Amino acid sequence: MITEKKETEPFGFLSYLIKTAGLAEDEGALIVAGLKHLKFLKGDVLLKSGDLCQHSFFVEKGLLRSYMLDESGKEHVIQFAPENWFIVDRSSVYFNDPSESYIEAIEDTEVVLVREDFLCKANETSSVFSKFNEKLLHNHIRQMQKRINLLLGATAEKRYLSFIEMYPDLLLRVPQWMIASYLGITPESLSRVRKELAHRNFKPS
Repeated sequence: MITEKKETEPFGFLSYLIKTAGLAEDEGALIVAGLKHLKFLKGDVLLKSGDLCQHSFFVEKGLLRSYMLDESGKEHVIQFAPENWFIVDRSSVYFNDPSESYIEAIEDTEVVLVREDFLCKANETSSVFSKFNEKLLHNHIRQMQKRINLLLGATAEKRYLSFIEMYPDLLLRVPQWMIASYLGITPESLSRVRKELAHRNFKPS
């Protein structure tokens, strides 16, 4: 179920831009004016494979994930997006390709829809935002490259430790099978890794 959110005070995206991008409140308020806010229930699908992705989704509250289905129908989790994260199918939103992925709400979630024309306008309006947006993009590319390297050459334990570093607050919010899917290992392998780490870190009194 999708509902539009009514705002009565500065919302999460504005606070994020003020704190993270360094925008002045009046400048930030001007940039975000007119952005659309939506609420999704747990299990709602924001984007389906084959659709055109028209927005980046900024998570104000809740948790989203993106995933793909292989030819056998098995899910492969690409990304999690908790509060103050963006999630998008870039090839679809920037190149008008049909999406190959899904975006789904893992929890009841509130998002801001951020269109490409908004980013262009914001870049022109504020040099501070322009620099912030460029840094955000390069950081995303860096994290994706790191993830590819981990999937190609790292042990299951190293992948799991990297997941904890990337998403320190998600261990109790995400089902274990989704974490295993993100890591590219089986739930059984994830369970073994967790037990081995717990055993090594356990110190009897």
